[in-house]
Amino acid sequence: MSNLLSLPEDLPVPEDDGACRHLAGLRLGSIPLPSTAGRIVDLVALPGRTVVYCYPRTGRPGEPLPTGWDAIPGARGCTPEACSFRDHHAALLATGAARVFGLSTQDSAYQREVVERLQLPFELLSDADLDFTHALRLPTFEVEGMTLLKRLTLIVRAGRIERDFYPVFPPDQHAAQVAAWLAQAAR
Repeated sequence: MSNLLSLPEDLPVPEDDGACRHLAGLRLGSIPLPSTAGRIVDLVALPGRTVVYCYPRTGRPGEPLPTGWDAIPGARGCTPEACSFRDHHAALLATGAARVFGLSTQDSAYQREVVERLQLPFELLSDADLDFTHALRLPTFEVEGMTLLKRLTLIVRAGRIERDFYPVFPPDQHAAQVAAWLAQAAR
């Protein structure tokens, strides 16, 4: 079993394959997503800046990771990334984010356990049907029959993608990078 809170020293670095070049400035369509708070969130309708960090999947303590997980560039690190966004949540709000969401292709029931266990102060959004993923042509990969998002972050403002971060590495330091960008953008 792997420690979900730590990252292996030899974690492979993901390369920019250009899969997100089309996102900056893209206008979102209305795509309602279920949240871990039991409500529906439509990112296009939210005012202000919204940070949406997209991640492949969070593991659960005591359950095995998918075969070869640590060798897939960008796969490992979802729990440390979530903890980093938790720990930087106040800074993200103070530097210009109106709200923060995590988003994966896992269902809301699975995600609710993560929110509880990690004490996340924000909601996770489920794209289990891949509607958001396909509409935005977000980069994905397949493992053990699952279609998972590659790790990326979107800054959505007034229904448009203002900025994307891709690839994301290291995942446990990414929330600080987003907060720094928000602080710079606010100047």
